[in-house]
Amino acid sequence: MPYPNASPAKVWTVLDVLRWTTAHFERHGLATARLDAELLAARAFGMTRIHLYTHFDRPLSPRELADYRGLVSRRLAGEPVAYLLGKKEFWSFDLQVDRRVLIPRPDSETLVEEGLERLADPEAAWRIADVGTGSGALILALVKERPMAQAFATDISADALAVARANADRLGLPVTFLQGDLAAPLTGPFDLIVANLPYVPSGDIQGLPADVRSEPLLALDGGSDGLELVRRLIETAPALLGPAGCLAVEIGAGQAEATAGLLAAGGFTDIRKRRDLAGVERVVSGVRGALS
Repeated sequence: MPYPNASPAKVWTVLDVLRWTTAHFERHGLATARLDAELLAARAFGMTRIHLYTHFDRPLSPRELADYRGLVSRRLAGEPVAYLLGKKEFWSFDLQVDRRVLIPRPDSETLVEEGLERLADPEAAWRIADVGTGSGALILALVKERPMAQAFATDISADALAVARANADRLGLPVTFLQGDLAAPLTGPFDLIVANLPYVPSGDIQGLPADVRSEPLLALDGGSDGLELVRRLIETAPALLGPAGCLAVEIGAGQAEATAGLLAAGGFTDIRKRRDLAGVERVVSGVRGALS
């Protein structure tokens, strides 16, 4: 990142680079230009975001400028901020993330909220499972709030499971991780199964922002209508759920009605839709009907 009109004698302060980088990001169309500049600066300079402003006039060393320049260049090339930082906050804890996993979104906290509402007793010994766990965000949030639960998580990707296990170990939360396709590695019965499966229609992948396309395709591509994996899980989940067991899935905008229809066709009852903070119907859940 060649700072403009910078002579060898120019001394750059924290505030200087924040202002310049924010403007540079804005010119390149980044929606969160100021936030991105601050997060990358905090990482490069070994400071918190608050310290950036309480030490705004601190001169930066050539090494710090070089480190920051590298991060800014990678961000402009489309690399997500979470990968550059190596972490993403979710449900009030930091999760380690990298190119092996989908970056957890605040929208997914809606799925945690639905799961907790379905498992109302915080002290009960629930059996819960997370299908397609990725970084482990959902199952770790659920175990944090339901500490007596017996928790399982699956993923088809060994790389993703390695990230999830590392997060569970670091947070000290007990989860059994299993590799395999969707719910195939699981043995019921479960009181709750949650899943944030790929739900982007295949034809929409190339139209996603560059930073989203940097995430694993395996975690994005939901087939022709975006519901291919959701459909498969709904078909197999009843055999894994106990009496009154619940399946809750995260879906994309505009997919709630179709997902509710799939649950109803699969014999699920008490079907609910839950909106995220943006008002999008983000989660659909249902209770297992009587098995034939």
